[in-house]
Parts: sequence; structure tokens; C-alpha cells
Amino acid sequence: MSKILLIEDEAAIRRVLVKILNEENKDYNVTEAEDGLAGMELIKKEDYDLVLCDIKMPKMDGVEVLEATSKIKPEIPFVMISGHGDLDTAVQTMRMGAFDYISKPPDLNRLLNAVRNALDRKQLVQENARLKKKVGKNFQMIGESEEINRIKEIIEKVAPTDARVLVTGANGTGKELVAHWIHQKSERSKGPMIEVNCAAIPSELIESELFGHVKGAFTSANKDRAGKFEAANGGTIFLDEIGDMSLSAQAKVLRALQENKISRVGSDKDIKVDVRVVAATNKDLKKEIEDKKFREDLYHRLAVILIEVPSLNNRREDIPLLVEYFSEKIASEQGTNKKTFTQAALNQLKEYNWTGNIRELRNVVERLLILGGAEITEEDVSLFASKV
Repeated sequence: MSKILLIEDEAAIRRVLVKILNEENKDYNVTEAEDGLAGMELIKKEDYDLVLCDIKMPKMDGVEVLEATSKIKPEIPFVMISGHGDLDTAVQTMRMGAFDYISKPPDLNRLLNAVRNALDRKQLVQENARLKKKVGKNFQMIGESEEINRIKEIIEKVAPTDARVLVTGANGTGKELVAHWIHQKSERSKGPMIEVNCAAIPSELIESELFGHVKGAFTSANKDRAGKFEAANGGTIFLDEIGDMSLSAQAKVLRALQENKISRVGSDKDIKVDVRVVAATNKDLKKEIEDKKFREDLYHRLAVILIEVPSLNNRREDIPLLVEYFSEKIASEQGTNKKTFTQAALNQLKEYNWTGNIRELRNVVERLLILGGAEITEEDVSLFASKV
């Protein structure tokens, strides 16, 4: 059911618009207001999916209603209703944030298209907000240890810039999490965040994956295809496990960083890209350079800012917070009740040798929630935490 508020001082126009909307869709729930002041009171009390608002009205005109609403409920789309002499004002309202405008007398198709498009936009905005909230929850940095607080401080400083970042650390420590936090807190947060696991892509396909290809570039290239760098334009590309990238692909990445342009496999045409690069590796890249497996010039391009993510064994004081976070998250995902852990159980988990780091801890928490009692005890940890 879509809730629509119609603010119009002419009763005849209101009747026509309500009739058109009700005949178009039985799920349109239309509320009427006879002037801007009455409409504003309704907006304050109710959440509407769309406001149809006349421009010229007594007590409070449509421009004032739009302006006032943008301060308290900016997510509500407005379609303005303009008379013959209000065209300039209608255009002005578009600059102020109105979604569209229709002229009097209302054209049936023009009106319905404007309403449908405005409602679709509202749904899109809501879905984007929901996904952002979900992503934000999935990529929280949990912990108050000195090591984690230091990383948070670095991210706060570096995120608003376009500086390239190299994240290092063992498998399972949360390098991907750091990359997402950098993106979320950057000026590019409204743009795409594209992830590439360089270790998971065969060396012969990595260049096509990153830079795209043109039809006929190789046997299976049946059509032109954009790569990850193009997909990340205006946002961030996260090159995970970059130490596993082939030398030829490294050369192309270096060019992309130097010149802000790439070329698809099989093409000489340059494509400009505006991409921030965050890379991660569990390898010692300086040793890889010595062994001629990684380009030193690329390393220096990537490692403008270095962030080393500590192992879980080096931040044991964060384990109770992580256990609490994973308990809530897993219970929510599985639709079960959250279980509590006794202090003795938490103390025992803090003594465990976490070779698999955060990833291993999450698996252990999930196992304990499934196999343990109503309250997770030290005995549960002894029985299930070290079982493979």
C-alpha cells in the first residue's frame, strides 16, 4: 500500500486527481489536504511515500512546504502541481529537490508516470538505505584493544583522502573489514566498492577480470566485457591477496595507478578511470620483491599507507566483545535465541591458540551455540571449542 498525500486548494482538482489515482491502482491510499499548512501538519504526523503538492496555495505555498519537508523528512519525493504561470517556479522546485512536476489541467499519462517513477525512486532509496545499513553491520570493527584502536585512528585520518592503502596480516585477521571501513568512511562511500580476490582467479584470466576484454581477444571472448576497474569507477577497488597477482597484471595495475587509465585485453583504446585502490596481502611483499615475484615500483605505489592487522592472539582482550557480537549475529541469522557465555568460558576462550584468527573464533562461537547448553560454560568450551 503506497501512502500518497495530495495538497491542493482547488476541490475540483483534488477530486479529479484522487479519482485518477484510485482507478490506476487500488493500493494507492490517498490523503487530501486543502492548503499547505494543513498538508505540513499531516507530513509531521505521518510517513508518506509521495506528496503531490500544488505550488500556489493560501497560508503556505508549495515551495515553502517542499523546503520545510526537506529539513525533517528529506526522503519523501515531491511531485509539484503547477498552473500555467508557475513554470519557472516549478523548475525552481526541481532544483530544490522536487522529483517532478505536472501542469494543470493534469494530463493522465504524465501524472501516472510521474507518480509511478517517484514511488519507484522512494523504494530504491529505501532499499539502498537498508543495504547500506546491512553492509555497515556486516563490516563493523569490534574491539577496544590498543592495536585495534590504533587502526581505527589511522582509518579516520586516511579514509577522507584518496591515498592508496596496503593492508597486511595473516589469514582471517579481518583485512577485508579494514578495506570496507576505509570505503564507508571515505568521500567515495556512495560509489561502488568492488572486491577482487587475486588468489582465486587463474593467472591467465586475471587481466581480463581486472581490465575487461574486447570480443575476439581470446577463444572464449564472445562479446566485449568491462572489467573490475571500470565497475569501480567513482568508488573503491579492493585487491585482496595482491601478492598472488601475475607480473604482467601487476604492470597493468601500475599503469592504472600512474595514469588513471586502463585498456581492455585485446584493445589499444585507453579508458579513463577514477578509482581508489586498497590492496591486501598475507605475504611478505618485500621478500616477494627480493624473489622477483612482485614489482617494487608497484609496492611503493600501493603502500602509501600501511596498515598491519594484528593476529587474534595479539589482541586477546577483544575476545569477549567479539564473542558477544558473533553470538548476536549468528542467533539473528539462524532465528534462534542468543546464548550467554559464563566468565569462565570467556576466560578459557581467551587462552585458546587462535591460529585461524577471527574467522576461526566465529566458527567456534557458532559451534558452541549449536552444541552447548542454554548457557555456554567452561565445560562446553572444553568439549567443543577445539574439535575440528
